[in-house]
Amino acid sequence: MARWQPGTRERLMSVALQLFAERGFEQTTVAEIAAAAEVTERTFFRHFADKREVLFSGQDDFVALFLDPIAQAPDDTAPFDLIAQALEATGSFFPDDRRAWSQMRQPIIEGEPSLRERELGKLATLTVRIGQALRERGVTEPAATLAAETGVTVFHLSFQQWIAPDEDRSLSEIVHERMRALTELLHPGH
Repeated sequence: MARWQPGTRERLMSVALQLFAERGFEQTTVAEIAAAAEVTERTFFRHFADKREVLFSGQDDFVALFLDPIAQAPDDTAPFDLIAQALEATGSFFPDDRRAWSQMRQPIIEGEPSLRERELGKLATLTVRIGQALRERGVTEPAATLAAETGVTVFHLSFQQWIAPDEDRSLSEIVHERMRALTELLHPGH
């Protein structure tokens, strides 16, 4: 078995996802993932704390994706515009070449209650962190919480559409479509 090779992390992720899809998440062991990726278990644990992390790695980067545009916006930016800017950034985190991974990942998460719970927890944490960032900018309640909840809902709905079979638009295009629908809902005729 190879001890250390470039691309090991990506190979582990690809192999693990394939095994999870074929055998089921709970039925797949770290030893099987490592063997299929032609590395040792120790190498697996250099990259991931456990097999769940294969599916949820990058959480800090994901949250920062939303928080950085909020922090960097001019002081007088309206809460709705802050959320729109944060959502705009999601396209860079989920480029089209990541769609197949996300499409394969989603049924694995939906098929395992503990993974669904973690995914919902990830979105809840994101909502809390966005709300906190908005409050730190001086956005008062209930506007901060409403904006945070709305932003995460728009992201979630956009992401679900992006991974739908036969969808070929970019995540950015779908986010823009959802934001236009929300704007029309709030301000008909604008």
